[in-house]
Amino acid sequence: MHEAAQAFPSAGHDHDSCVSKAMTTAEELCRQRGLRFTALRRRVLTLVWNSHKPVGAYDILDKLGAEGRRAAPPTVYRALDFLIEAGLVHRLNSLNAFIGCPDPARSHSGQFLICRQCRTVVELDDRDIDTLVGDKARQLGFSAVHQMLEIQGLCSDCRAKA
Repeated sequence: MHEAAQAFPSAGHDHDSCVSKAMTTAEELCRQRGLRFTALRRRVLTLVWNSHKPVGAYDILDKLGAEGRRAAPPTVYRALDFLIEAGLVHRLNSLNAFIGCPDPARSHSGQFLICRQCRTVVELDDRDIDTLVGDKARQLGFSAVHQMLEIQGLCSDCRAKA
């Protein structure tokens, strides 16, 4: 069983290491799969990984513009679609935002713990939850194609501050 692929980042968290690992993994996976990891796609992925907080497409567009890169919304959405298809990024439907995937080499559905106060997101990725949802769906005669579970609450840091 693969559980808790990622934990809520602590105060001493080395985020540069997260970004560096994500970019190295993305480059390797794209090379192995014969996918074009263009400069724009690379930059969009870096912007998604800037923190453990979800980022919206228009936030990415604004950051690209501030860097002097001219990009239209369809260009950013195409880059995000590529990153999602490659398994490098997840789309959080409830927030209409995107978060980097800590384990893109393995195809999986996701469960996301979303702090409502600080907006930090952690991918739980628990196979037992996948199995339970799949089993319940089959019992009801439903054939699940894709499942994603978004759980909102408060992380331990935000609960301690409250």
